[in-house]
Amino acid sequence: MPAPLGDFSYTWPFIAAAVGGYLLGSVPFGLILTRVAGLGDIRDIGSGNIGSMNVLRTGNKWLAALTLLFDAGKGAGAVLIAGVFGPDMAVLAGAGAIVGHTFPVWLRFRGGKGVATALGVLAAIAWQVALLTALTWLAIALIFRYASLASMVSAAAAPFYAAWLADPLRTELVGFMAILVILRHHANFRRLIKREEPKIGRSAAEK
Repeated sequence: MPAPLGDFSYTWPFIAAAVGGYLLGSVPFGLILTRVAGLGDIRDIGSGNIGSMNVLRTGNKWLAALTLLFDAGKGAGAVLIAGVFGPDMAVLAGAGAIVGHTFPVWLRFRGGKGVATALGVLAAIAWQVALLTALTWLAIALIFRYASLASMVSAAAAPFYAAWLADPLRTELVGFMAILVILRHHANFRRLIKREEPKIGRSAAEK
């Protein structure tokens, strides 16, 4: 009787790539860095998110920049390490990394929103797509001053950039990441509709 998932000797590398990517992506750098800096638990600050935008609310711009760098780095690292064994492995590891960041087992599956990690994955699989996506984020952020809106718009645009510049396999990964990032911003979307979302550089009280 054939195994429903195929021969394990064939499938285990793919499972390893996804699990390895997940474990790397699940490292909560925002939480670790703020604790090391003596700023307490980032989950008790601002939105409670472990990402760089919430770290910025501590007032420490360098720490926020480090969080952004490390969160993007773990996404890129997962892809580059697994990519040594082939493009399929790279895609699976990239998907695992963003799932790990957004649903880390260490934090009871309550993680970040995946923007920086997704950008790191994009940079490793298709730098042209990453560049266009980052420029889209920057343009929306400069015009409207909402980080969440910039994240959702750039995430929505990324699959179209990938369809233009990348192959179908990588485009599917970008589409998956875009859906996950947008869904993770559901609370921000509601606040934007109610005009309660704080702008970049302002607290929730200032809006």
